[in-house]
Amino acid sequence: MNLAFVESPVQLLNVLEWAHARPGAPPTLPGVPAQPAGRTGTGLAGTDRTASPGAGTSWAPTELTVVVLSPTDPMSRGQLRRMAELARDEGYTVRWQEARGGAGAPLKTLRRLGPMLHRAERIVIGDPFSRYVQLLLTLVRSKDLTVVDDGTATMEFVAQLARGEKLVRWHRRGRRGPRELVLAPVTFLARRRLTPSRTRKVEVFTSMPVEPPPGVTVTANRFAWTRSRFGPPRITRGADLVGTSLVETGVVDPDQYVEAVGALARTHGATRYFAHRRESSEKLHRLAVETGLEIVRPDLPLELIARRGPIGGTVLSFPSTVVHTLPLALAGTGVKVAVCDIAPEWLRDSASPRAQGFLAGVTGTARDVHRLPAPA
Repeated sequence: MNLAFVESPVQLLNVLEWAHARPGAPPTLPGVPAQPAGRTGTGLAGTDRTASPGAGTSWAPTELTVVVLSPTDPMSRGQLRRMAELARDEGYTVRWQEARGGAGAPLKTLRRLGPMLHRAERIVIGDPFSRYVQLLLTLVRSKDLTVVDDGTATMEFVAQLARGEKLVRWHRRGRRGPRELVLAPVTFLARRRLTPSRTRKVEVFTSMPVEPPPGVTVTANRFAWTRSRFGPPRITRGADLVGTSLVETGVVDPDQYVEAVGALARTHGATRYFAHRRESSEKLHRLAVETGLEIVRPDLPLELIARRGPIGGTVLSFPSTVVHTLPLALAGTGVKVAVCDIAPEWLRDSASPRAQGFLAGVTGTARDVHRLPAPA
């Protein structure tokens, strides 16, 4: 049995992509829904999914149980509920775990998941930086591990693993408070679990450009499941703008961000702003008032929203995951993805010293995108 732990909608999407890419999955053919033989259902775009992948063929989905370690913010929970529906439609088992529902929730969760961890042959995780996931990894030994994309953080994870460094998110300044000191042994042991050994294989399933350390297998995520289930989308003449949570994570100054969004919208004729699930209501209200953009709160990851359509002929973004994933999800549609650089003066004084270099790397390594200078 494959056992996956996810904490965000994007992680669950990429678990579905990983399962679809496993040996024995159906081929992805233009105009032919890839659906297990004998199962029926209707996709979110209203596509009839009763057709089998090909004449005389049948397949069984990868044996997979997905455990959702539910976050607390409403937007993430709502998108995860929708993604859980899609996973169940694919024939996978989904278990919703209120892992953060009170002081005793973590211990209860560990007790309930212990037997499942023991039975699993492979553990699939979406966020190796998560303290919760790291704690779960301390309970497993000789289990094969797969790390699926959790956005651009995958790039930093692989780089830190290759350099033998401790696992720290790129936007953190690395201060060691009491909590970090208490959890240091957990992080150290989790990092050992994420290192391949004679009895443990480690795979990274990613759409990001990474240079893995010796022994780590990299499998390309080409968003084949997304393209087989949704679209092609209807394309509008205007442009759409994709939001980021760089303000909420303390990296970019909010005034500079609002000014940059307004400048991009005016220059490129953008009319809609697809909000990141972590963006605050206060910031989004300010954007709507000061830029005139229509604020859209997606109920699914943007890759699915864009593939379902309608979507603008140009999609504008700051350095983020979507500059790597949208060109794959929208391949063959003619939609242009453009990325706007982050100017050094936009960064807050509290931003990590690594922030500028990391964001430049996200932009510089993106394929099939158009580069835009930071608005003056």
